[in-house]
Amino acid sequence: MAATSRGTTPVPPESRPRLTVLSGPSGVGKSTVVAHMRKEHPEVWLSVSATTRRPRPGERHGVQYFFVSDEEMDKLIANGELLEWAEFAGNRYGTPRGAVMERLEAGEPVLLEIDLQGARLVRESMPEAQLVFLAPPSWEELVRRLTGRGTEPPEVIERRLAAAKIELAAESEFDVTLVNTSVEDVARELLALMDVV
Repeated sequence: MAATSRGTTPVPPESRPRLTVLSGPSGVGKSTVVAHMRKEHPEVWLSVSATTRRPRPGERHGVQYFFVSDEEMDKLIANGELLEWAEFAGNRYGTPRGAVMERLEAGEPVLLEIDLQGARLVRESMPEAQLVFLAPPSWEELVRRLTGRGTEPPEVIERRLAAAKIELAAESEFDVTLVNTSVEDVARELLALMDVV
């Protein structure tokens, strides 16, 4: 996960793209929106988070997440190698700092898809970052999406629903809110906010 030099000349700070953070409640469709956006615009660099949770079927190390042990996560945190980290549903997630900073310095648009706690930590450490909240069309739709996944036991779904209520209440902390009524529309709006059109 260490940052590697790409041999590029750093872009002056005033002309660098802003870091964009996409957050919102679990089940709102963040991953779906990001996947659609990156299919159309692969130049948008999506930071891959480290996590202590086990891979879900089809997930690969270094693609969806860097899957790390608790000991490895402890080291990343202790060494200040994470831009932000949070615990959610019994697992820890964090954004590797080095890779994000390197891409921004090279002038590439960078997107973080993280939870509320992580977004708050990014706001503290990088106040210039643009925070975007992805909201569901309704609470009922969010419940339907979370329960329809079929990948998690009922107690995890209950925890996610409880967390979603707290996350929805934090919408006002963000710079912009996008309502996920259409993946295509939200992806287009997000690209416009990032000045990638």
